[in-house]
Amino acid sequence: MNFVNNLSFRKRFLIFLLFFVSLVALIISIIYFFLVPIDYKKQIQKNAEEFQLDCFLVYAVVRVESNFKSDAQSSAGAIGIMQLMPATAIFIEKSMGEELDIFDTHDNIRMGCWYLHYLSMKFSTTTEILAAYNAGEGVVRKWLQIDEYTNTDGTLKEIPYSETKNYINRVKNFYNCYKFFYN
Repeated sequence: MNFVNNLSFRKRFLIFLLFFVSLVALIISIIYFFLVPIDYKKQIQKNAEEFQLDCFLVYAVVRVESNFKSDAQSSAGAIGIMQLMPATAIFIEKSMGEELDIFDTHDNIRMGCWYLHYLSMKFSTTTEILAAYNAGEGVVRKWLQIDEYTNTDGTLKEIPYSETKNYINRVKNFYNCYKFFYN
């Protein structure tokens, strides 16, 4: 009799444990779907493909830069969903040979994707690309000339700006979330 009661208790405990774990997994999934949205899917995927970018990286950059708010403006003057500086937008327009509007969400995504591609041609690691997107291409070039910031292979190992270091970590964390939930 004791064995039967013990077995019944084990079954109920396992059913409860399975239910609890499933509930926790569901709650975590719901939270992450709200934390890692996929808005502007068509525009981001189209431009990511055109400019040979990982669309999850673009989503992560957008998530960190503006949280998908198309009318976002930073205190530093960055504009739109991909938070482009006006001078950078002018450089992009001239380089692309297209008339684009930094305030138009579709154009902002296009310019941001082009710029990430441009930076990927100039720098060899994702860390360097993201650092340049955040701190500026010239700043990262200066860092790469300082031995204490570079590895023996010449790649960036240390980021002296805490804001940029945090930015890169956030983008990479969201990138991993996007890959996990949407891959």
